[in-house]
Amino acid sequence: MNPFSAFATVLYVVGILLWDVLLTLLNAVQRKRSVGKVTPVGHPGYGGRWPEYKPPQAGDSRCSCPALNAMANHGIISRSGRDVKFTTLTSQIRTTYNFSATFCSFVPHYAARFDTAIEPDQSIKDISFIDKMLDAASGTDKEGNAILTAKDLSRLSGKRRAEARATNKEFTLDFLHKIFGSTNASTLLVAFGGRVEDLKAFLLEERLPDGWESYIRLPHGLTITTFNQTIMKVELGIKERTFAECGTRRAVM
Repeated sequence: MNPFSAFATVLYVVGILLWDVLLTLLNAVQRKRSVGKVTPVGHPGYGGRWPEYKPPQAGDSRCSCPALNAMANHGIISRSGRDVKFTTLTSQIRTTYNFSATFCSFVPHYAARFDTAIEPDQSIKDISFIDKMLDAASGTDKEGNAILTAKDLSRLSGKRRAEARATNKEFTLDFLHKIFGSTNASTLLVAFGGRVEDLKAFLLEERLPDGWESYIRLPHGLTITTFNQTIMKVELGIKERTFAECGTRRAVM
């Protein structure tokens, strides 16, 4: 990276973080959005009425992110998944999931740098893992619905990391990768409330359930500052060593 690009990046990050703090403060003093009116009037999904769901067709492109894939499957962004401008993507993420403008600018800006081949086809879902994750939900909401908790996600992440490290000699995981993984996991809590029934449709079909709206009711959306609280709760709760030690004992026995 040349000096000019590095300086521009620093200015961008500083500007985003200052803006994010301002939005966080405004969220603290302004009224939350009413239930049923989280999605803005005139945008797809207002009142829980989402555009028709259509699974991807031959030739369509999908990625490793179910949130983006669901938007494509509902026609919120191009159903083909191709030629989607970053400006379109950021605005539609805001209105669909109610993340803040700062989050929607920052994450795509940096995610593009890490969009390398996790799988040759990044749209491939690990169905067995998704089923195990949802079956592991230990919480319930006021209506008695099963919900995933931060502790559930920490436990599953620790087990997943330990298994990957034990079975894949090329497995590496630095701090940035850990935070990225916990960020993805935390989205299931903040946007979906951890509700298993909704997550089945979202993760397995990449569909937004009828009547669903984001659980994020903050007037300026979920900021990076606020989201970090959930992310760190999940990340700091991960005890990979516990599962690694269990695996070692089983191997010895």
